[in-house]
Parts: sequence; structure tokens; C-alpha cells
Amino acid sequence: MRRTAILVASTLVLVGCGRVADVGKRPEFTPTSDTYEHRAMSVISLPETVEQHRPTDTASLWSRDRQSLLGDRRASKRGDIMTVVIEIDEKAEISNSTERSRSAGEQMAVTDFFGLPQNIDTKLPEGASMNPAVKTNSTSSSEGDGSVQRREKLTLRVAATVVEVLQNGVLKIQGSQEVRVNFEIRELLVTGYVRPEDITRMNEITYDKIASARISYGGRGQITDVQQPRYGQQVADIVLPF
Repeated sequence: MRRTAILVASTLVLVGCGRVADVGKRPEFTPTSDTYEHRAMSVISLPETVEQHRPTDTASLWSRDRQSLLGDRRASKRGDIMTVVIEIDEKAEISNSTERSRSAGEQMAVTDFFGLPQNIDTKLPEGASMNPAVKTNSTSSSEGDGSVQRREKLTLRVAATVVEVLQNGVLKIQGSQEVRVNFEIRELLVTGYVRPEDITRMNEITYDKIASARISYGGRGQITDVQQPRYGQQVADIVLPF
């Protein structure tokens, strides 16, 4: 037990010392180089097939080229960037009530059986009797009430990069955003899969059209550290059975 206590204490000390180096320093941004998004934008795409054009096609305002006046500038290939619009305003309310009760009673008496109960009563301790020989009563009841109320509201916009184009044309996107205010960094992460036809002409897509959407909005820094329980308390909450 002593060795176990020393081992646990040493582990907690080492974990705490890892954060001592950050005392008095602002949290650093996550590097943007050599990330999944950076590698997707750094890959040179394959050259597009050159089609035969008439001499007048290059002078038309209705050219299909992405760089033309009316060209389609929506994200469609790896490395392209689009805007993800997150507007969550949801409310959920659930309530339930249960009630159960049960009562039961049993009694068995042997009042006259060849005089055996009377003879046995004389040999039993004071207060004990064979009349009744067995008597049980039980009553149980339970009541339960539960309710859940949640309200979530989040309005954000973040640029996401197409990191992969699947065989069926679906685009896998990933985006991140970090904002540092004093000693606190607010992080926004979004990933998922989108269909090219769901992207608007403004090169935007709403969160409800992203399949397998994973949206994370949080932070790290001094304020987040204060709001979190200490390591010892977290370990105690997991280990203690009561």
C-alpha cells in the first residue's frame, strides 16, 4: 500500500510539473504547417483535360472557366477552401414520472397437529410460539421523477479546406480557427463530408448539410484551467467507490 501511495503521488507530481513551465506564459497557437489542411493545399493537382475551343470561346463572357466573370468558384477539389456557417439554436425538454407500489403477506399456522405445537411451545424460548409458525409481511414502493432541459445557441463562421475527394465525389472537409485574447485561446474545429451540390454559389455550406459533422468549440488557457477540477480531485472521483 505504501508503494502504491508513493507511485500515485509521484505520478501526480510529474503531471503537475508538466504545467509548471507554462506559468506566466500565454498559450501558444497550434502550428499550421505540416497539418492535414496544409498538405491538402500543397499537393499539385492533375492538369485538366484540354478541350477543343472555337476562337470565339475565349472572348465570351459566358465561359465555363473558374476565373471568368460568371465562372463557378465553388470548392470542388482537394485544397479548395469553403466557408462553413454554423448557426445552432436548439432546445430540448424531456420529462417523465414513474410510480410503483406492491404489498404482500403470508401466514402459516399449525394450531393442532397431534399436540405437537403445544409440546414444542413449552421448549421454545419465551415469546416464541408455533401459532403461527411462519408469518411474513412485505411492502415496497418506489417513485421517480426525471426531467431534462437543454438550450444550445451557437453562431459561427469558419473557413474549411477540402482535404480529400472520395470516389463518389463527396468532399471531406476540415477546418480550424484559433483566437487568442490575453491568456486564453478559443478553438473552433469542424470536420465532415459534404456534397458538391449542397455548396451555395457563395461557396458556403451550413452545418446541417454536413454528414458526420464534428464541431468542437472550446478553449485553453488560464480561465479554462480554473474551471477544471484539479488532477487529484479528478482521480479521486474515478477511484473512490462512494
